Order: sequence, then C-alpha cells, then structure tokens
Amino acid sequence: MKKSLSLALLFSLTTVSHAALAQQTLRFGVDPTFPPFEFKAADGSLQGFDVDLGNAICAQAKVKCQWVQMGFDSSIPALQAKKFDAILSAMSMTDKRRQQVAFSDMLYNTPSALLAPAASTLTTDVASLRGKTIGVAQGTIQETYAKTKWEPEGVKVISYPNQMEVYPDLVAGRLDGSLANAVSAEQGFLTSAEGKPYAIKGTLVDKVIFGDGVGIALRKGDEANLKMINAALAEMHKNGTYDQLTKKYFKFSVYP
Repeated sequence: MKKSLSLALLFSLTTVSHAALAQQTLRFGVDPTFPPFEFKAADGSLQGFDVDLGNAICAQAKVKCQWVQMGFDSSIPALQAKKFDAILSAMSMTDKRRQQVAFSDMLYNTPSALLAPAASTLTTDVASLRGKTIGVAQGTIQETYAKTKWEPEGVKVISYPNQMEVYPDLVAGRLDGSLANAVSAEQGFLTSAEGKPYAIKGTLVDKVIFGDGVGIALRKGDEANLKMINAALAEMHKNGTYDQLTKKYFKFSVYP
C-alpha cells in the first residue's frame, strides 16, 4: 500500500513539474515582414518593436520567449491549432477578430495610409482611386478596408502574401498605390532608396474596420497567459520599459 501511494505521489509531482515547465515558455507567433514592428535582420535573427516588446514581456513575467514564424493570413487558425500561445504581429483588435480570439490590453495604435508616387494625384478619396490598382497584404485590416470601401467603387484591389511583396510591384509600376500601416510604410519603404519617389497620400480612420489599436491575440479561455501578459505590460508602463522601447523605434507617441 505504501509503495503504491509513493508511486502515485511521485507521478503526481512529475505531472505538476511538467506543467510548471510548460508554463515557463511563452510561444509567440510572428510574421516578420512588417518593419519596424517585425522583420528579419541580415543574419536571420528576428528584430523589431514587437519582438523587443515580446521579449520584454517574457523577461518581466520571468518566462522564456519562443518565436514561431508564420504567415499573417493563417495566424489565427495556427493559434487555434495550438502551434503557439499568442500572436504578436501588429494585429489590430477588430470586432470580427474578437469573435475568434481574446486580446490583451492595447500595445499601440497607428494609422493606415495610402502610399503612392509623390507626383501622383491620388488621395484616400475613392473618387481619385476609381480605375486604379491598389496592393494590400492578405489578412490585414488594410485589405478589409480596401475590399469593403474601395473595390465596390471601381478600384482594383490585389492581395499579396505580405506587405514586403507589394513594394516591388509598386516600384515596377504594376500598382498605382498601396494601403498599408503608416509607420511600416514610412520606416519600411519610404526611407529606402527605392522608396524615395513615393509618399503617404493620406491616412484613414475607421474604428469599425481598423479596430481599437493593436493587441496580442490569445485563444479564448486562456486566462492564465492573458493575465500574465497584461500584468507584465502594466508593470512595463510603470517602470519605463515600454517608453524606452518606443523611443528606440518611433519619433512620436504610439500609445494614446
């Protein structure tokens, strides 16, 4: 009897130990094609504001960070399939997405912008866009906006696997413009040599489509990780870590 109890106790402690170890790793899904939020450096390492933010959250929560690369358009299905624990990849918190996932507290809020040749007469007014071809990244709120607001009005909207694949066609003249995150467009394209002839031709505000800023997406019911992430974020705002990270990447406030 004593031997059986000892074995049962050992099994129980081993199970608890494995569960504790599992909780010490937080797996973030990321699509590294949205500089300055997430991108790959020349050596293949993951870089960007979201990556630094995620690593800081893990450090604050005293857990290990693990990064899993994925395509943004398939990020929510991959999250639901438990390929990682959370999406940290500039995901805007929209009502449609809230039906599928739970979101952390807001990370930041940046506008969407129309990117086009500086000499063009294009604006965000759909009248100037009729008959034009606009490139967007699949699965983004910019794709949703363009297909909802512009496509029915005679604008041709072409979706690409990610935003970095939009720019070559824009430079080659196969696109008249692109709707993208304003910060990503400015720092990921306009500051480059090929981006110099281009400019932001206007920004857009639409709370229904663009949502309430960017958050970290988790599976519904994952209260443990949600509480841990929000507690870490709150402490990072208090101790100045968040402000230090934003100053590294942005010249203006991204947290309203």
